[in-house]
Amino acid sequence: MIFVQVVELTTHRVNEVNELLDTWIEATRGKRTLTRVVLARDEGDVSHLMMLATFPSREAARENSQLPETERIFRHLVALCDDVPRFTDLEVLRDEELNKRVVRRYLTEVINEGTLSVADELCVPHFHEHDPASPNEPLDLADAKTSVARWLGTLRPTFVIEDQVAEGNLVSTRFTVTGTHSGDLMGLGATGRPVRVTGQVTHRFEHGLLAESWWNWDQLGLLSQLGLVAL
Repeated sequence: MIFVQVVELTTHRVNEVNELLDTWIEATRGKRTLTRVVLARDEGDVSHLMMLATFPSREAARENSQLPETERIFRHLVALCDDVPRFTDLEVLRDEELNKRVVRRYLTEVINEGTLSVADELCVPHFHEHDPASPNEPLDLADAKTSVARWLGTLRPTFVIEDQVAEGNLVSTRFTVTGTHSGDLMGLGATGRPVRVTGQVTHRFEHGLLAESWWNWDQLGLLSQLGLVAL
């Protein structure tokens, strides 16, 4: 579970604090274990700053604090503050990116389980899907569901999520799909051949619902596995 450290600062020298952070980031390249830093200012008190530092674990945070560059920069930070910075160490009890959950549910219930009606619950009415493999893209929600149904009948696919990254209202998912050629594809009838395809999809969210998707997957690899093209 990740570890979060909150640092409260009292200072009017915000630009210098920012420059000091840049200096530390550059000095600790290849050494630091810090994965994310957020510097925020209290709207009601411009001298009150909060810095949130995120680490993979408490041990990683301890390792980061023992860097000589960290000790040196901290002394400069204290000199920029009107008071001694206050530290709060937080043990994270729950860390859930809700948009990731929606994407996982879409891939599991809509595609793996074939429950197309779930897409109506997870997507905005004006949803659009982009897929270079589709001649009519972008697809609206109804067309996207039709496309899923066609692939379900053609390949009986199973999605495995390899990695997910969320940033703002976007979620990017790297996946592997396995299946069996069970229906017509580009004029080729069912061969019963097993297939394995890798790819990536990025989803954009509006108010917690899927609004747009961009698919990039190994179409050439699929066609090669079915003998439709030679590599």
